[in-house]
Amino acid sequence: MSEALDFAAQMPSPPLLLVGNPNVGKSVIFGALTKRYVTVSNYPGTTVEITRGRGAALPGAPEILDTPGTNSLTPQSEDEQVTRDILLAEPTAVVLQVGDTKNLRRVLYLTAQLAELGRRQLLILNLQDEAQDLGIRVESAELERHLGVPVVPATATRGTGLDAIPRRLGEARPARIDCPYPAAVERAALEVAALLPPSLQDARRGVALMLLSADRSLAGWAQVHLPPPARRQVEELRAELDRSLGCSAAVAIARARHRAVAELLRLVFHVKRAPAGSLRERLGVLAMHPVWGVPVLLAVLGIAYEFVGVFGAGTLVKLVEDGLFGKLINPGATALAAKLLPWAWLRDLFVGPYGVVTMALTYAIAIVLPVVGTFFVFFGVLEDSGYLPRLAVMVNRVFRAMGLNGKAVLPMILGLGCDTMATLTTRILPTRKERALVTLLLALGVPCSAQLGVILAMLGAMAPLGTVIWAGVVAGTIFGVGWAAARLMPGRTSDFLLEVPPVRVPSLVNILIKTAARTEWYLKEAVPLFVLGTLLLFVLDKSGALPRLERWSEPLVVGALGLPAKAADAFLVGFLRRDYGAAGFFALQRAGSLDGVQSLVALTVITLFVPCIANFFVMIKERGWKTAVAMVAFIVPFAFAVGIALNWALRAFGAAL
Repeated sequence: MSEALDFAAQMPSPPLLLVGNPNVGKSVIFGALTKRYVTVSNYPGTTVEITRGRGAALPGAPEILDTPGTNSLTPQSEDEQVTRDILLAEPTAVVLQVGDTKNLRRVLYLTAQLAELGRRQLLILNLQDEAQDLGIRVESAELERHLGVPVVPATATRGTGLDAIPRRLGEARPARIDCPYPAAVERAALEVAALLPPSLQDARRGVALMLLSADRSLAGWAQVHLPPPARRQVEELRAELDRSLGCSAAVAIARARHRAVAELLRLVFHVKRAPAGSLRERLGVLAMHPVWGVPVLLAVLGIAYEFVGVFGAGTLVKLVEDGLFGKLINPGATALAAKLLPWAWLRDLFVGPYGVVTMALTYAIAIVLPVVGTFFVFFGVLEDSGYLPRLAVMVNRVFRAMGLNGKAVLPMILGLGCDTMATLTTRILPTRKERALVTLLLALGVPCSAQLGVILAMLGAMAPLGTVIWAGVVAGTIFGVGWAAARLMPGRTSDFLLEVPPVRVPSLVNILIKTAARTEWYLKEAVPLFVLGTLLLFVLDKSGALPRLERWSEPLVVGALGLPAKAADAFLVGFLRRDYGAAGFFALQRAGSLDGVQSLVALTVITLFVPCIANFFVMIKERGWKTAVAMVAFIVPFAFAVGIALNWALRAFGAAL
């Protein structure tokens, strides 16, 4: 059984479980019920680990678990297995099932499986506004009468309908969906259920059907909860059932569920009109087109360049660095240190060349934060608009050439926000090979938001050709390494299945909440590492080790890469955080110490450099320490090799940047 069972076993009983398909708004409802923010995005994969909170808005303030999105309780990926395992580990918990009103068929298929587990539940039909825009009407009262459970229509992003949840939670009970299975399936299910432990209570029928469906993810659970004779008997019953049906039991069971859901849909689900070809819908189709989607992507990148690279890195950084820090904070801190600190080394610790105020806070707050903040706003708009899933569809063929499921685009896109969280979301990929390959590509060439903001700032000070070369080298490197690794790594890939949400007008409130939460994450996680990196440079400088490191690295940094000796400092702190290293290069560029060619070489190497410490630890956690170390051992020399080749090519052809 997965670690999720041990996790849930420690939880107070009974909690409330938020369960539902991906991309239906569970995290929004979790935030509304617990008054705690979690990432809210309209694409799958946002919720991967279990998020806990106290239901302050509910009677008795029960504990709520926000589980990963799942389409079935027969898991196809690790995150789906986490949800299934939590359901088995908490047989008495009440389920708040959240569903997309537009996709009621998929919602009810999961409801049928929850009913077979005997789960008390309340059904929240979310995204009512989008359903109405498409002319879709669900007769909630009629659906409630047939299911026998409370059905709450809601639009969570607007807070509509959520006030009914506390009032109706006490009415939760197991749903009634009659799935007429073949008689052979019913007999086998009864026999298997009799072999299961009584602790499962009413969930035994549902687990019996899972076992008869040859759910391999239950093998570990069966090892723990069933004695060897019972396991052998289950296998014999399953094999006999397959023979008697003339097909796999899994197929027969799925067909019966789909028939039951279709009959219920006929009674409660209505479409009054075909969706009108509105501007938003046409734009959504255009963004996914393999040809016309490219101009849309270029337009998006152009807006990002202007907003983040020009406005954020130019206007805002100038205001904060030259104004706030240059005229007030740094001079004030220097004067205060001269007055209060009698020792020169202590003054240097705070306001020297490697001072906590004059370097760490100046880099983190004055240089990086304005750029990162504008990027967070822009990324929030992309998330809220529904563009990111369309980008995944558009580049699916490219990812196929790398031996990856098109769904792998999602963690790669998430990596533009945070590589650490993106590495965790590789769990949405069904196969071990895909998860390992995407982890490698994330660590190699996907800059997180903080680093990407600084990169855009540096590119904004260069000729447009520099942006084209940087993007081409990084994209080519990712594709080349992915293509080669896909053919060297053993394993298989899976099919590409992804629901594309409608194009939406971004919500200002959502964008502000996301930007505030991500800024808080940056201040808590990144700024302390900036301080730690500065302290490391300070100690190395005072001990005389830093000048020696710069001299030792000269053949590589100065000779092969063509960079100034001070660039070694940026590479050194880049081992802690790539964005800190990028900020070091940005400072050198603003000081006039890097020309266009040097800036481009430095940017390319730091983009392909090792991930931050937090990401490295997550790589160890997810892929194992041997795999993580092997990836880093490949990435470091490879990044420098690409930089050396780029430096030679740019100077050989006399590129003007």
